[in-house]
Amino acid sequence: MSLASPSLDTLQRRHRDRPVSSGKRVTLQERDWLWLQKIHQHGPLSSSELHAFSGHLCISPKRARDRLTDLFNEERTPHSGAYLMRPPQQFARLDARYHELVHDLAPAGEHALREAGLWHDTAGGASGPWKHRRLVAAITAAIELETIRRGDVGFIPQHAILDRAQTTLRHPVPFENPVTGKIETRDLIPDALFGLEYHTPDGLRFRFFVVEADRGTEPARASSFNRKSHQRTFLQYMQYVGRGLYKPHLNLTSGLLVLHVTTRAATFDGMLRLMDSIAPRGCNYQLFRMIPEEGAPALDGGEGSGWAQAPWLRNATQKHFEIFTP
Repeated sequence: MSLASPSLDTLQRRHRDRPVSSGKRVTLQERDWLWLQKIHQHGPLSSSELHAFSGHLCISPKRARDRLTDLFNEERTPHSGAYLMRPPQQFARLDARYHELVHDLAPAGEHALREAGLWHDTAGGASGPWKHRRLVAAITAAIELETIRRGDVGFIPQHAILDRAQTTLRHPVPFENPVTGKIETRDLIPDALFGLEYHTPDGLRFRFFVVEADRGTEPARASSFNRKSHQRTFLQYMQYVGRGLYKPHLNLTSGLLVLHVTTRAATFDGMLRLMDSIAPRGCNYQLFRMIPEEGAPALDGGEGSGWAQAPWLRNATQKHFEIFTP
């Protein structure tokens, strides 16, 4: 193939941002199925995150990257297309080549999961802009990978909770408007839901979590509660969790905690101050974490997800909470 071919770059390499098939036939193997399921469960995942999930099947990171390249490029498959895509938004930055590739499901990947009975309409994967979806996926994937590393805690995915309860993530929650004193109702839709199963000497214990991720795009307060804000979110969770509305909604008897994550220090400080003003005596079920912006879409999981082990901050008391401790 000539140097002028649009299929290759000037160094005769396939482009990272668009598939180029070599005509190779690809059939899904055990590791590939696991990758498809984890992307379906969490959302867009990086190469190292996917390799971390499948390290027990193949220890070589290079072979994992090579296989991911095939799943992205090769269209000769039993499901008539490449199984993975690389979201184009990740290539918009000037230093994109120095960041890990992130993968999402292509139509053929979704088709394969549906055909195999592995598709769940209630699976995770946040909605909204790609960077937001990527941040939520990195958070939940890092937490599941930590459970795998530890071995004494199990991860319960979102679809298992919602399917058992025969419900959806969306739930209307009434709360008091602090300005008018009137009761207003808005839908509460967490970015993600999961559970942890703790293996203790006294048997299994359970705790469940919802994730609220903000890259600094949400206001602390808004002129109307029709727009999502930190204030509205805090007030809704004080009803949803504080008054136990989640129990009949999710068919749970165990506790539920809210994990608030932001990528900006100023937003993090503002959230803590706002939470303190709303609940001066503290609100133990709302926890906070700041992950720097440069580490957000490139949290990149795998061995680099050590932040998942660190404790979360509670608001008024400034005490910390370790989610992996029963």
